[in-house]
Amino acid sequence: MPIEILMPALSPTMTEGKLARWLKKEGDEVKAGDVLAEIETDKATMEVEAVDEGRLARILIGDGTEGVAVNTPIGLIAEEGEDMSAAADGGKAPPPAAPAPREGATGPADAAVAPKPGQTATGPVGGASPSLPESREPAAPARHGGGEQDGHDRVFASPLARRMAQQAGLDLASLSGSGPQGRIVKADIEAALARGPQQKEAARSATKPSPAPAAPSAAPQPAAAGAAPRGIDARDYADRLGMPYTVLPNSGMRKTIARRLTEAWQTIPHFALTVDLEIDRLLALRAELNERSGEKVSVNDFVVKAAALALRKVPAANVSWHEDGILQYENVDVSVAVATEGGLITPIVRNADRKGLSTISAEVKALAQKARDGKLKPEEFQGGTFSVSNLGMFGIRTFTSIINPPQSCILSVGAGEKRAVVKGDALAIATVMSCTLSVDHRSVDGAVGAEFLKVFRQLIEDPITMML
Repeated sequence: MPIEILMPALSPTMTEGKLARWLKKEGDEVKAGDVLAEIETDKATMEVEAVDEGRLARILIGDGTEGVAVNTPIGLIAEEGEDMSAAADGGKAPPPAAPAPREGATGPADAAVAPKPGQTATGPVGGASPSLPESREPAAPARHGGGEQDGHDRVFASPLARRMAQQAGLDLASLSGSGPQGRIVKADIEAALARGPQQKEAARSATKPSPAPAAPSAAPQPAAAGAAPRGIDARDYADRLGMPYTVLPNSGMRKTIARRLTEAWQTIPHFALTVDLEIDRLLALRAELNERSGEKVSVNDFVVKAAALALRKVPAANVSWHEDGILQYENVDVSVAVATEGGLITPIVRNADRKGLSTISAEVKALAQKARDGKLKPEEFQGGTFSVSNLGMFGIRTFTSIINPPQSCILSVGAGEKRAVVKGDALAIATVMSCTLSVDHRSVDGAVGAEFLKVFRQLIEDPITMML
């Protein structure tokens, strides 16, 4: 029975991706841990590893295919001893995605989810697919990555692991899987056998979990009270007016940025606070540190460190909004905006308040390079508690950023420039940098945002205190 290789979900928010290229050819031997293909998500390029053994019998989705939905079969693996041609015939390329229905359309779309005679619909319309009657067709291919479900037990295991467990008399329900999404693989069976009779005794005495209760039908959702305006269709507008243009296709990353920023601007009540900071002492300390150390720190490294320390002193700004209660984070994880060819991405400096300037500098440089190369791992750009965006290197004096949900704050950093300032009763020249804090008013009040900027300003203008 061939094993399906499924398009994996490489992050909690991933719904589709691009199959950049296969690293194995049809007929190649496959071992657990081998890299099969490279997948481009909306944020990075990642590798798909094999958890089963055999030969790559058939490639269902070719190199460069975009918009491949998660859990779509992309290839087939023939198990050891299985006929390659028979395995290749055991799977079919997934059908093309159906076009999205027009807004407000009814009829054929509804009919598509209606159960056929003899079938019982389970779950709400638009949710889980209808359950099918017991089929008398040949068994469908097992699934690589998604796992195989064993009747009522719903145990996820590779076919090879199932066969080994059956031969050894092991109950799969008593084992914990180390494969993707907890799937039981060959290594788990070998580890269980290495534990000897104790594991078999545990397997015999293991009780099977009771079936999960059927999910209640979802209540129908009320129609939105006034749909958001769609705006002007730029292509239709240009066509009607005869305006020449070139279409630059949107990457998955650009589409995600557009969707998330639109959602953030429409759903988060933003307000902004701006403060001017004198940075001459910071520039002098930076020059001295860079003369003494091989690791060259930047002004932005000081900003990240100062923001992290300010969040530690004003924890009410290190939060996220939730209907049940505001989430106040224990760690200070600062997301640093990095411009890449595909768009903006925010890799994270974890526990930035506890790290020195040189460590922050080295991490930011390494993360920025990985971001530009498309090599960031999900854990390197997901989960920050606060963001910093710096356009000072482009000579921008001041700007306002859109909050990166579910965070509550983002700090926009402008350029340091010589300005006239009043000191006492006299005018003087100082290097001044403007910073603007965009705040989610649901979770952070104006006074809290102002307190954060007060502490941040003290740290920037007296930077030696960051070293204490």
